[in-house]
Amino acid sequence: MATPLRLYTPADLHLGQSVQPSEGQSHYISVVMRRKPGDEILLFNGRDGEWLGRLVASGRKSYCQVVSQKRLQEREPDIWLVFAPLKRQATDWVVQKATELGVSALWPVITQRTQAERVNTERLLLIATEAAEQSERLTVPTIHPPQSLASVIEIWPPDRALYVAAERRAASKAAAIAGPGGLLIGPEGGFLPQELDGLFMHPFVHPVSLGPRILRAETAAIVGLALLLLSA
Repeated sequence: MATPLRLYTPADLHLGQSVQPSEGQSHYISVVMRRKPGDEILLFNGRDGEWLGRLVASGRKSYCQVVSQKRLQEREPDIWLVFAPLKRQATDWVVQKATELGVSALWPVITQRTQAERVNTERLLLIATEAAEQSERLTVPTIHPPQSLASVIEIWPPDRALYVAAERRAASKAAAIAGPGGLLIGPEGGFLPQELDGLFMHPFVHPVSLGPRILRAETAAIVGLALLLLSA
């Protein structure tokens, strides 16, 4: 038997529930992966854990029946990635890899040197959803609409530490954190000095180092998340 497909659904999941995939998912199930009635599909919604479903009908009106629970909902890391949008492919890559690493929210931020101010949040959510399905996590990260750096800092929860990858500034190396937090990555070319000065006036903002080298913005985002999420 083929390995079950794994799909996100907003529907509630419980024994006996009928779940209808989206139009895009139905196409993927029946046309791309050629699954037929009787095949198994793993389902998750970010609330009820992971469930095994059995495909009852395929095609444009695919639906499946939930037959058993495979995993209970687990607590996941609560790290937000705040990042200046990059060129389309680089932004897509950041969203995909950040989701695989376990980030709980992605927040595009417009800085003085941000080049790509137009952000398609629906596209980013699709990329994050597919990455969550592939990586076997039980949630899909929240995708916030883009806002200015000043606006994000103004509404930032004061009890959530925000770690800023500040190149060429003295800072301790980023290390794993136990509680809620966030990582701020600047644009290509970095933050302006006055932006950093303004950031560090806030008690919840902390500079961190990502190592001895100057990294590309997309590399810095993934390295920083790996250090905060995965370091011992």
